[in-house]
Amino acid sequence: MKIKIVNRSAHPSPVYETESAAGMDLRAWLPLPLVLEPFERVLVPTGLFIALPVGYEAQVRPRSGLAIRHGITVLNTPGTIDADYRGEIRVILINLSKETFIINDGDRIAQMIIAPHEKAEWEEVQELPETSRGQGGFGHTGNH
Repeated sequence: MKIKIVNRSAHPSPVYETESAAGMDLRAWLPLPLVLEPFERVLVPTGLFIALPVGYEAQVRPRSGLAIRHGITVLNTPGTIDADYRGEIRVILINLSKETFIINDGDRIAQMIIAPHEKAEWEEVQELPETSRGQGGFGHTGNH
């Protein structure tokens, strides 16, 4: 699938790093290093603009290495980029650690996955079909 991209950053456009990778890394596009204090959140620009085909979305997700090593994650994960959005891709990061974290220009800050989605139409009814689960939720199986 070909997707139109405008890359205003000084970095290469996102690529799949391995043959079976689902996501492409997004890089920070910053004039100066950004200091992210503990429990602080920030909107990080990437310099990327895309035009997705109708029926697709781009999902912005955390990078596992940043999460486990530094407590850095994407706050609204997964963030959704709709097919009709034409603004810059920006990533909401939060520092969940007790340490200050520095984001430099070009750092890989998140990953982006392109995925199809369906449009739902509601069919209003008076009752839903029965299932063996019924209304059980939030730990109803007894597993923690």
